[in-house]
Amino acid sequence: MTTPEPAVLVLEDGRRFPGRAWGARGRTFGEAVFATGMTGYQETLTDPSYAGQIVIQTAPHIGNTGMNDEDPESRRIWVAGYAAHAPSRLASNQRSKRTLEDDLVHDGIVGIAGLDTRAATRHLRDKGAMRSGIFSGEDAALAPEEQLALVQAQPPMSGLNLSAEVSTDAVYTVPAVGERIGSVAIVDLGIKAATIAALAERGLDVHVVPESVTVDELYALQPSAVFYSNGPGDPEASDRHVALLKEVLTRRTPFFGICFGNQLLGRALGFGTYKLPFGHRGINQPVMDLRSRRVGITAHNHGFAVDAPIGRVVDTPAGFGRAEVTHVALNDDVVEGLACLDLPAFSVQYHPEAAAGPHDAAELFDRFRDLVLAARDQGEAAAIAVETAPTEGAS
Repeated sequence: MTTPEPAVLVLEDGRRFPGRAWGARGRTFGEAVFATGMTGYQETLTDPSYAGQIVIQTAPHIGNTGMNDEDPESRRIWVAGYAAHAPSRLASNQRSKRTLEDDLVHDGIVGIAGLDTRAATRHLRDKGAMRSGIFSGEDAALAPEEQLALVQAQPPMSGLNLSAEVSTDAVYTVPAVGERIGSVAIVDLGIKAATIAALAERGLDVHVVPESVTVDELYALQPSAVFYSNGPGDPEASDRHVALLKEVLTRRTPFFGICFGNQLLGRALGFGTYKLPFGHRGINQPVMDLRSRRVGITAHNHGFAVDAPIGRVVDTPAGFGRAEVTHVALNDDVVEGLACLDLPAFSVQYHPEAAAGPHDAAELFDRFRDLVLAARDQGEAAAIAVETAPTEGAS
């Protein structure tokens, strides 16, 4: 029987979690976070929002159904490292093309298996997400003091701008499916394929543009609406994207943002953002629509949140009229949605495309479609009425 190669997960506070080498060998660094989804590991791995993070899966069995060519959310695996308790050695599914470890090796992702993921998750839950490193192969033999020094030399997630690493290099267009109602320009801050498909399926030509896009380049596409995607990094380090969004709001272009896009809308309106202790990463997070009092089970992947008043309409500090918090997380009262009351603009912190995950929030894409149609056919007031209406469908 082959002796497992040793590996170790080292946290910046000195806590060590031994395991065995998995995936590529070597060393990797990132912010240690935990993800609670029991399914959807392929979507998690290929979600650009996880760039710069070492993801610890709380579900013990990962890799059972292998990897296929239909479910990736982007062109590659983005996690900085990957940790699981008991990865499956075999892949059993009619769509499987290869094993999970095959793809980890192919994309150079250093992983660790066999560690106590429950203990690691409890530690991060109590102490907060922190810098970390995985060491395997020859690097597993480094002195513990040297490994810890390497981890502590890494930059923290706070203040980090990762948009350029995950964004597209050039504009590309996905045509509308069925009857075309207009077009949307997506500023790619780490877009997922499921989001693009959801917008195209609602009759929008989807123009995906680089995160470096200028105002003139954006409006040269003559979009009916603008969309800010999910993505990694600290919203406080994205001043350029905030400035671009302020121009979009000034021009009163219909706007929808999700996840990182919600945080950037918050900043554009003049609210602050802050880092959560360990973030929301899972597919079973309860969120309440404060206007309808309906609750949806939603998919999340964020470590930062908007600091805005809950329970009342406020004048936005940046002078864009009135706004209100529309959704909150029931576990911790984190802001999960914003709506402008004098502009056709809204956002949510969670992922309505939910791949993998629940479909309770898919209605938000319908709302955006209706907003674009109302702005086109009836004007701005009708569009604002659409995006400020209570959510339907969840209960």
